[in-house]
Amino acid sequence: MLAVDTGVVEEWLSEFKTLPEASISSYATSLKDKTALISSLYKVIQEPQSELLEPVCHQLFEFYRSGEEQLLRFTLQFLPELMWCYLAVSASRDLQSSGCIEALLLGVYNLEIVDKEGHSKVLSFTIPSLSKPSVYHEPSSIGSMALTEGALSQHGLSKVVYSGPHPQREMLTAQNRFEVLTFLLLCYNAALSYMPAMSLQSLCQICSRICVCGYPRQQVRKYKGVNSRIPVSSEFMVQMLTGIYYAFYNGEWDLARKAMDDVLYRAQLELYPEPLLVANAIKASLPQGAMKSSKEGTRCIQVEITPTSSRISRNAVTSMSIRGHRWKRNEQPENGNDATELGNFIIPEISVTSVAGERTGNGEKSRALAENDVQHLQGVQDTATDPRTDSKGMPEIRRQKSVRKMLEDGINSSGRVQF
Repeated sequence: MLAVDTGVVEEWLSEFKTLPEASISSYATSLKDKTALISSLYKVIQEPQSELLEPVCHQLFEFYRSGEEQLLRFTLQFLPELMWCYLAVSASRDLQSSGCIEALLLGVYNLEIVDKEGHSKVLSFTIPSLSKPSVYHEPSSIGSMALTEGALSQHGLSKVVYSGPHPQREMLTAQNRFEVLTFLLLCYNAALSYMPAMSLQSLCQICSRICVCGYPRQQVRKYKGVNSRIPVSSEFMVQMLTGIYYAFYNGEWDLARKAMDDVLYRAQLELYPEPLLVANAIKASLPQGAMKSSKEGTRCIQVEITPTSSRISRNAVTSMSIRGHRWKRNEQPENGNDATELGNFIIPEISVTSVAGERTGNGEKSRALAENDVQHLQGVQDTATDPRTDSKGMPEIRRQKSVRKMLEDGINSSGRVQF
C-alpha cells in the first residue's frame, strides 16, 4: 500500500471525528465523489495485515448506524469486498486477522434484522401470478392455460413469501455463516441502484473467485492467493446472480458475463437447482450483442407490453362492410349497362348532395340520376363540339354540388354539358 493511500485514509478517519452534527448531511453527500478515498479504502480491506483495517471497519460501522442514508450506502458499497476477505481468511484458517471484518459484518446484520423500535423485522415478497402480464412475461407467450376449476380458483391470487424473523448472532460459525452472508447480500441487492461502478466490479470479481477457487477453472482464470475450496449455499448463489444480472445492464457486461459463467459452473458441480434455474434464465434473456457503457444512456430490458385498449383490424368484417359489399355487387350490372348505352360514357363516382342538404348513402350513388336525366345526357352527347375533347372522344365533365344545378344550366353556348 502506497504512502499516498495511507495519508488519504488517515485524513478521512480524523475528519469524521471532528465533524459537527449540522455538517454530517453535506459531508455524507460529498463522500460519493471522493474516488481517491474509495480506491484507498479498497486497498486497505484487501490487506488483512494492514494496521488501518481495524479503524476503517470501526468507522464504516459508525457510518452505518448513524442513521444517515448516504453514510449507510457508503458502507454498503464495500460489502462484497468485505465478504470475500472474510471467506478467504476463513478458508486459510487464519481467523485472527479477520476479527474486525467479522465484527463489522455481524454489526450490520444485527442492525438490519430489527426496526427502529428494536423489534424483529419480517420481510414479505409477493410472487406475481403467471395469468397476469408483468414486465417479465406475457401470458400469451406461455401458451394456452386450461381453464379448469382449480385454475379458476387460483386466478388473480398472489402468493406472498415471508422471510424472518432472523435471530441475532454474536459470532459467525460454520453453521450460520452463509445464513448471515445471504441476508447481508440481500440488503446489498436492495440498494443496487445506488452502488457505484467500482462496487459492481468488486461484486462480479468476488463472485467469480468464490465459485472457482479450488477447482480446475481457477487455473484458467489465473486467480492467486486462495487455493482451497470455499463452500457456498444455494441461497447465497441466487443472491449473487441477482447482483450480476443488474451489472449486465449497467456498464459491466464483460465482468458480469464472466461471473455468471463461473456461478453456473459451480452450480453444475454442486447440483443446486435454484442457481441453475436462475443462471440459465438470465443467460437465455441476454441480448446477442454486448451492452456498452451506461454512460451513453440508461439501459433497459425490452419487453412487449399488452395494449390497454383493444385493437380492431382495418380488414375486420363488420355489418357496414357487408352492406357495402352487397351494394357493389348489385351495382355492377347497372354500371355495365350504362356504359354500353352511353357509348363508353363514364360517369365518375362522386358524392352528391340532395336538395334538402342530406348526403346520400354509398349504395345510392348510381340511383342519384333519374332515367330522364340519362336520356337527356344521351341526346346531348352527339352535340358536344369542344375541340379539347374531340380528340379523346370524351366530353369534359365538371363536378357541381347538386343535380338540380346541372339540369338548370343545360347546354352552354359551346354545346358543352356541365356537371
